[in-house]
Amino acid sequence: MYLNKISLVNFKNYAQAELTLSPKINCFVGNNGVGKTNLLDAIYYLSFCKSYFYPSDSQNIKHSEKFFVLQGNYSRKEEQEQIYCGMKRGQKKQFKRNKKEYTRLSEHIGLLPLVMVSPNDTVLITGGSEERRKFMDGVISQYDRQYLDTLIRYNRVLQQRNQLLKNFHKNNNFEPAQLEVWTEQLARLGHIVFEKRKEFITKFLPIFNKYYKFISQEHETVGLTYESKLANFQMLDLLAELLPKDRGLQYTSAGTHRDDLQFLLGDYQMRKIGSQGQQKTYLVALKLAQFEFIKTVSGFNPIILMDDIFDKLDENRVLQIITLVASIESNDNKAFGQIFITDKSKNSLTKLLEKSSDDYKVFTVVDGVISEETDSSVLVDENM
Repeated sequence: MYLNKISLVNFKNYAQAELTLSPKINCFVGNNGVGKTNLLDAIYYLSFCKSYFYPSDSQNIKHSEKFFVLQGNYSRKEEQEQIYCGMKRGQKKQFKRNKKEYTRLSEHIGLLPLVMVSPNDTVLITGGSEERRKFMDGVISQYDRQYLDTLIRYNRVLQQRNQLLKNFHKNNNFEPAQLEVWTEQLARLGHIVFEKRKEFITKFLPIFNKYYKFISQEHETVGLTYESKLANFQMLDLLAELLPKDRGLQYTSAGTHRDDLQFLLGDYQMRKIGSQGQQKTYLVALKLAQFEFIKTVSGFNPIILMDDIFDKLDENRVLQIITLVASIESNDNKAFGQIFITDKSKNSLTKLLEKSSDDYKVFTVVDGVISEETDSSVLVDENM
């Protein structure tokens, strides 16, 4: 699967742009702040119906404009797929597949599998547990639509239970039967979420370890541990035990919405002892493992977006990553599918393209204007 063409109108800093892309490697080169990352975010948007960076859709509309439009033409299972997204300020966005609008955006998730590697991924290590749950849920949802539906229902039931706890406190009353309806639903859905996450981590961990060992050249040992109280308790029993506490807090204090992942370097937390290079290696390995996992379960090569991944990595680790993403053959199959890379320095890209096939494109980005380079000499200037 790959993206053939993409067009943007009033998306972030782009008034209008249309690109014909390589099915293998596409490089966006330019100074910081010119819009390279915005191009990757447009591709991400077409897969996930939302921005990787902004929670509010209106933030993606170009300043002073009233709407944005994204369109992508994909090759998938030897068929052509046309994806359209349009949004006007103050209105609900439209998402269409082959000119037919989705009734629910969740129906689109998983159609165009994608993995994003970004400097913002550091929040997975430094941020709270919510970020790490989003990582698990994002991977599973790309290949298991039932899981996504269950997760959406779980969050809705959780909101209802929390609102009821607040109402009880506000009105100084308590109706156990009313709460029990939501508690039972939450426990049933939470058990499904827990089992799916546990199964995912069990299968994902050896793939992740493989990539980290390759990139670090086996200099360090890492771990990834799924933490949930449901590993030792039934959720219904847990909610019953914590009911007095929840009534005081006015929200549900236990459940799969409180689960976490522990990122370990040796026996210690990565965020406490890992260097910047080790943390970035951990995150890149995590995302490459995500790529392989989704590829295995979905049967598709996900599109992979790599935003400024070479910063803060030593030369040996950069070369190991390049060796991975530039691999042409692996077990008689292409190791990676379509790749998009942004970088300020041409040096990293030169090494990458020297190891890859001839099928690549380089685009120079200057203040929201994109031009395709046709002369390979573009790669020798490192002062861009």
